[in-house]
Amino acid sequence: MIQLVEVMKTYIMGEHEVHALRGVNMDINDGEFVAIIGTSGSGKSTLMNILGCLDLPTSGAYILDGMRVSELSEDELAIVRNQAIGFVFQNYNLLPRMPAVRQVELPLVYRGVKDREPLAIEALRAVGLGERLYHKPTEMSGGQQQRVAIARAIITAPSLILADEPTGNLDSRTSLEIIALFQALNRERNITVLYVTHEPEIAEHATRIITMRDGRVVSDIHNDHPRWAQDEIAQLDVDVDTPVLTGIAPKPSAVIIGEADAS
Repeated sequence: MIQLVEVMKTYIMGEHEVHALRGVNMDINDGEFVAIIGTSGSGKSTLMNILGCLDLPTSGAYILDGMRVSELSEDELAIVRNQAIGFVFQNYNLLPRMPAVRQVELPLVYRGVKDREPLAIEALRAVGLGERLYHKPTEMSGGQQQRVAIARAIITAPSLILADEPTGNLDSRTSLEIIALFQALNRERNITVLYVTHEPEIAEHATRIITMRDGRVVSDIHNDHPRWAQDEIAQLDVDVDTPVLTGIAPKPSAVIIGEADAS
C-alpha cells in the first residue's frame, strides 16, 4: 500500500524556489489501476519520481508497504527499487546495442541471479516478443521496444509498476496494445499499476483517475466503467494477439532490507 501525507517537493533554482508538489495526500491500495493526469508542470512526473524512490520529498511522509521511505538508506532504497518496483519510461531506456533478452536480464544481474536467460525469455514471451528475443532496439518498432521495457519491469515480479507517459511516443493502435498489456498485468497478476499521462482518453482505461494541477491533487475519482483496450483493438478490426501472461517468478510478499545492494 502507498500512503502520501502532506508531501511537498521544493527545488531551489538560483534565488528562486520552485514548488513542484504542494501538500499531496494520497492512499493507493494493492492491486489498484491508477492514472495520474495533468498538463506539463502539474507535478505528476515529480510525484512519480518520489513514488519510485528516485527522489525524496522535501517534507511530509511517503510510506510504502509500511516503510517510511525518507528513513531508508541509499542501499535500502536501491533494494526497494529492485525488488518492489518495475519502471516503464516514455523513451524505453534501452541500451542500443544490446539484444532484448539481455536488456530484460539486467535487473536480475543486479540481484546476483545466475540462471537469468530462461527467466528473461519467459518474460519476453509473456509480452508477445517470443520471436524477437535477440533483436536489438534498432531492429524493433516503438511498440516492440516498449514491450521489452515492460518485460524488464516485470522480470523481478514486482508488486508495483510505475509508468511515466508509456504511450507518449506511440501511435493510437500501439498505445492501446500497451494499455491492454498493463490491464492484463493488473487483472491477472494483481500488480498495482500507476501510469502518468496527459491524454484523457488514455487515462479513461484506469479504474481510478487522479488529476494534478500546480503541484496539487485537484480531483481523485473512481472510474466504475473503464475503457477496455483489448475491446477497442478488436473494434479497430486489427489482427492483434494480446499475449497470455505466464508466471515468471513468485510475487515477493515483502521487500527484504539488508540483502546485497541492487539498483
